[in-house]
Amino acid sequence: MGSKWRKAKLALGCIHVPSTMEDSTSSVSPPNDVAHRFSDPTSLSPTHSRLASLPMTPTPSSSGLRLPKHSTKSSKMTCAICLNTMARGDGHAIFTAECSHSFHFNCITSNVKHGNRICPVCRAKWKEIPFQGHTTDLLHRKSRINSVDDALMSAFRQLHPPRSNRHQNTSAILQAPEPAVFDDDELLPQLPESAETSASTQLSSDKRSIGTLEIRTYPEVAAVSNSASYDDFTVLIHLEAPPTRVRKDSESSETNFPLGSQNPRAPVDLVTVLDVSGSMAGTKLAMLKRAMGFVIQNLSPHDRLSVIAFSSTAQRLFPLRRMTDTGRSQALQAVNSLAPNGGTNIADGLKKGAKVMVERKWKNPVGSIILLSDGQDTYTVNSPAAGAPSQSGYRSVLPASLQGFHIPVHTFGFGIDHDAASMHSISETSGGTFSFIEAEAVIQDAFAQCIGGLLSVVVQELQLRVECVCPGLQLGSIKSGSYKYHLAPDARIGDIDVGDLYAEEERDFLVMLNVPTADKSINEMSLLKVRYSYRDPITKEEVILNEAGEIKIHRPQTAVQPFLSIEVDRQRNRLKAAEAMSEARAAAERGNLAAAVSILKNCRKALSETISAQAGDGLCVALDAELKEMQERMANRQVYETSGRAYVLSGLSSHSWQRATARGDSMDSTSLVQAYQTSFMVDMVSRSQTMVLGSPSSHLPRRPPWSFPRQPNPR
Repeated sequence: MGSKWRKAKLALGCIHVPSTMEDSTSSVSPPNDVAHRFSDPTSLSPTHSRLASLPMTPTPSSSGLRLPKHSTKSSKMTCAICLNTMARGDGHAIFTAECSHSFHFNCITSNVKHGNRICPVCRAKWKEIPFQGHTTDLLHRKSRINSVDDALMSAFRQLHPPRSNRHQNTSAILQAPEPAVFDDDELLPQLPESAETSASTQLSSDKRSIGTLEIRTYPEVAAVSNSASYDDFTVLIHLEAPPTRVRKDSESSETNFPLGSQNPRAPVDLVTVLDVSGSMAGTKLAMLKRAMGFVIQNLSPHDRLSVIAFSSTAQRLFPLRRMTDTGRSQALQAVNSLAPNGGTNIADGLKKGAKVMVERKWKNPVGSIILLSDGQDTYTVNSPAAGAPSQSGYRSVLPASLQGFHIPVHTFGFGIDHDAASMHSISETSGGTFSFIEAEAVIQDAFAQCIGGLLSVVVQELQLRVECVCPGLQLGSIKSGSYKYHLAPDARIGDIDVGDLYAEEERDFLVMLNVPTADKSINEMSLLKVRYSYRDPITKEEVILNEAGEIKIHRPQTAVQPFLSIEVDRQRNRLKAAEAMSEARAAAERGNLAAAVSILKNCRKALSETISAQAGDGLCVALDAELKEMQERMANRQVYETSGRAYVLSGLSSHSWQRATARGDSMDSTSLVQAYQTSFMVDMVSRSQTMVLGSPSSHLPRRPPWSFPRQPNPR
């Protein structure tokens, strides 16, 4: 019994299993305190589990987060991919990498078959990788992957002692036919009275930074002579969301405070739409189940989850249920029931996911859909063999019912065979992000980053307004990426639809003005005033800022030497880089990879000559590294088709929404593509990476999110 108990906990990948006498004495039951801890209904909550002692952030180092190579005995004797025990002479070949971690040979060859040289355990880059011949032992491989399913269910049988009523309820949910209308979502708990009332909070300009959205503005130059005029004078508007109400000190790992407590967060309705086509068989599906287990483990009883599985057709495996102790158990059994077969019908899966969201009786403040697929939709979209695919065809995959409901679809392209253009189009149309998961082992970290954002929404329905002050001024345009903006007919008022913000997220918008000459008697000119309104997702209050102060510049009579704002320059560089990525992608889709590489190369050269780059600005360094990576992924047609297109589209998604996405084969903390990560995302990714081996450490300090100093250090 002891060894089975140990194996079951290892299958979860999130529970530390110390070496004890139970490992060698099969007749001994788990210790009383352990059995009690995992049978307690509250033990599934990260607050009460042993994970409470785990740090929420990785250790800062020159190579990013890496767990100790010499971990527990259990981690050395268990394949980190299939989670089955490794032993000499058991009939399975064992591969030991140069970083000293060992895996089943068949498991690791599947993981590296597309050129991935990253260790799934410590993220070390390998110089030598194993090669799989054509004599793969498919039966043994299938047996090891299926052991993940068996161990997962065995663990949750230990977590939930058999009860006849619970078993009947779970079976009824999993085996019940789909209703015609998905209005069977679980009733939400009663909200506190303060959260049920809607009100309007007026803010004055001197209190706009206290617990509310912060605004900072930067004109491109501080002074313009009276005799000069500008057709495209640039003003940067910088927004920063307030921190989450959840306590973020180093001694607390709580992320799931109940609604109505002193530090609540907005609960979430999450629908996961998962590809279970035949191509997901093996390691892919095993890693997906593990990632879903992580998501379920980190949702609170106030959050609700539904699971949709699709192959040739789609099926709702699990209705929208609260993630209570019972709800988690039922959700994990639904995930464990996933089995690969059939083709890939993304449209049908999205249609079912939209149906859950649209027809639900009750609504949590935050709602989102996660879509994962490793293939192309062969039932709805027929992509041409060459050239740019039809965007209208891709958008037809997204149900019309999702448009207008403010429910973003965050898409994840898994592996090298997914339809990156389709997944990007779905996310872009719905207001979500597109992430590219190149390596199977990264899927859990990618999901962790996504839910780290969804579980920290602090601003909803944000509307930003800019208004010209001085007569004669007019707005030219607003550089807002994927955020829609509207100009009044007289071009003196502009509105930007920003939508939801995660805690501590930042947004930067460049407003272009036509500044005329000024009378000699004018020494100072007021350009713009900025206002905003948004809804607090917890209190439901509407927060309005009517007086944010005016943006002014000096208008001296004599000509002055302009000093360009580094803040404005760095954001111009970000937009230039994004435009170059888009142009390079268009050239690559036309088959002209040489032109695509040239566009990226020229952009890198132009960025290097800007004042912010010459001052050593961190954002410019990151943009240059990202553009260089894209150049390498456009080296030839094969590389571009397998990874280049997805990498570029994921980068475009990140920059257009100014939100973090997963890209490539690693979530290493040293990656320069994590510019938009918030501390809550970092915490969740750290938790995911720490859970990989289940080796807890209470001494890992908090690592701040990847950020760039607003004022560059002098050279």
